[in-house]
Amino acid sequence: MIQPLRFARDLFTPQPPAALLGQARRRWVRLLPYAVAALFTAILLPVTATVLTREYGLNPGVATVLAFVQVGPLFIAVKRPLLAWAIAFLGDVAGAAALLAVPPNADRPWPWTPMVIIGMLLLFLALALRERPRTLAAAWGLTGAAGLAFQSFCPGRGSAVWVTLQVLGGILLVLGGALRGRGDARRALAEQEHISEAERARRTLLEERTRIARELHDVVAHHMSVITVQADSAPYRIAGLPPAASEEFTAIAATARESLTEMRRLLGVLRSEDSGEEPGGERAPQPGVTRIPQLVEATVRSGLPVELTVAPDVAAAAAALPQAVDLSAYRIVQEALANVVRHAPGAPTRVSVSVDAESLMVLIVNEAAAKPDAPLESSGTGHGLVGMRERVRLVGGSLDTGPLPEGGYRVAARLPFAGLD
Repeated sequence: MIQPLRFARDLFTPQPPAALLGQARRRWVRLLPYAVAALFTAILLPVTATVLTREYGLNPGVATVLAFVQVGPLFIAVKRPLLAWAIAFLGDVAGAAALLAVPPNADRPWPWTPMVIIGMLLLFLALALRERPRTLAAAWGLTGAAGLAFQSFCPGRGSAVWVTLQVLGGILLVLGGALRGRGDARRALAEQEHISEAERARRTLLEERTRIARELHDVVAHHMSVITVQADSAPYRIAGLPPAASEEFTAIAATARESLTEMRRLLGVLRSEDSGEEPGGERAPQPGVTRIPQLVEATVRSGLPVELTVAPDVAAAAAALPQAVDLSAYRIVQEALANVVRHAPGAPTRVSVSVDAESLMVLIVNEAAAKPDAPLESSGTGHGLVGMRERVRLVGGSLDTGPLPEGGYRVAARLPFAGLD
C-alpha cells in the first residue's frame, strides 16, 4: 500500500551525498553513472524535442521545454534518484496532457512516448540502487496509476504502452533492489569481519598481558618469598647480630610480605572474568590515603629520609573519598617514592597530603642527592609516570611533574572527588 506521507518525506529528505556506485573500489565503476547519464541525455534530449515536434505535432517551444523536463533529471539521478524521478514524472504527465491538444494517431504511442519509457526505465534502475522497497513500490504504483488514468480518460486514443513500462520497470526495480541488497550485505559482512578482527586482536592482547602478568608474578613471587624467608631467619642463622640489624631484617621481611600480598591481589583481578573477584581470592581492601604513613615509614626504614605532612582534615575526609581517588593517591606516592629510591638514593624528600572542598592534593618533592652515590637505576622506562598520568586522567584530575631548577624532582597531583561516586 502506498503511503503518501512517507513517500513525501522520502522525497524531500536530503539524500546521501555519495553518488550511485560511489562506494566502489574501482574508479571507472564510480564514474559509470555519470557516463550513462551524459550518454542518454545527449541522445534523448534532441530526439525528444524533434519527435514531439515532427511526429506528434507539438509546438517546438513546448516540445523543447518538455524534453528538458523529461530528460534533464537523468543527471540529478546520479545523487538524488527520487527527486529526479519526481521531476521527470511530472514532466511525463505534462507531456501526455499536452499531447491531448494534437490530433490522435494510432501509430504514435500515448500517453508515454518511447523516449519517456527509456528515461523512466533508467530512473527506475537508479531508484532501485538507492531507495527503500516501499519507496520503489510507491514510484512504480504512481507511474502505473497515471498511465491507467490516461488510458481510462481516452480509451480510444492510447495504447498498451503504459503496461509495457510497468512490466519492464517492475523487472528493473526487482533486479536493482537485489543488487543493492547484495551490496549492502557484502558491506555489512566486511564491516562485521573488521569488527571481529579488531575484537580478536584485542582479546589476544589481553590474553598475552594476562599471561605475562602471571609469569611475572611467578618469577617475582619466588624471589620475594626467598627474601622473606631469609630476612625472617637471619637473626637465627647469624650469631651475634646487632639489634639494629635484626630490626632491619624484620622490616625487610614485612615489606616483602606486603609486596606479595598486593601482587596476589592484582593477580586475582587479572584472573577474574566477571566482577574482578574470584572465589577464594584476595579480598583485602585496596590501600588508600590512610596507608600513606605506613608507606612512608617503610621507605624511611630503607634509608631514604622522608618528611610526611598530612593536613588535619584529610583523616576526616578519607572515609568519604571515592575508591578511585583514594587508591590513586596512594599509588602516586608509592611510585614517586620508589623513583626517588631508584634514581636519587638518600635524597631528602617531602610528602604532603591536603584536601579542600573539591579535590585531594598530593605533593612529593625530593632534593638532589647529597651523596655522590650512583643511582640504583641509570635509566628508566617512564612507565611509572605514564601510570601516574593514567590514574589522574581517569578521575579527571591534573598532574605536574618535572625536575627542579636547584636539582631534585617534583610530583604534584590534584585528584577531584566532587560529584564522583
